[in-house]
Amino acid sequence: MPRRLLVLMGRWPAPGRCKRRLAHGLGSRQAAAVQQRLQRHTQVAVQQACSQLGASQRLALAGAGLRAARRLQAGSVVLQGSGGLGVRMQRQFAAAFRQGFAQVVMVGSDLPELAAGDLSQAFAALEQAPLVLGPAADGGYWLVGLSQLQPRLFAGIDWGGDQVLRQTLAVAQALALPAALLALRHDLDRPADLRRWR
Repeated sequence: MPRRLLVLMGRWPAPGRCKRRLAHGLGSRQAAAVQQRLQRHTQVAVQQACSQLGASQRLALAGAGLRAARRLQAGSVVLQGSGGLGVRMQRQFAAAFRQGFAQVVMVGSDLPELAAGDLSQAFAALEQAPLVLGPAADGGYWLVGLSQLQPRLFAGIDWGGDQVLRQTLAVAQALALPAALLALRHDLDRPADLRRWR
């Protein structure tokens, strides 16, 4: 069985350090509370999937130092580091493949409907294709998985826009990189997104 790693890209759940788009409508304290609940939910799904699959897990955190990050999760915790989202994601993939992992799946922390089965499906898809993406309803993606390092997938993407998935698939096509798509999911970024979860 290939060595597998599941990376959770999280943010320190403190007012002003997370969910800025959500904070515009809710206020920074409430947005941080939402972030904390979402991140905890995602950590549970990640732990369940890793236990079922025999995979390793890692929390890659933004918005806090390493000492604070370790309060959120025991075990493997790293900082996302500086730069835009694409740079930070590529950095995590590069580190994982350098460390000998053969399949790496990365998921965000803003998915109220995420289940361990979604993460298991991502690893199953990587057995058939070198790239797996979980499409998000806003035009982005909620998960990305790779079986080899592909830095170009994270360059020149309009992060935060509604063309992220389309642009990523175009890059994959240019690289002759077959992609498997998971089920469409709704992430929680803006106040309007909360209506689905009340």
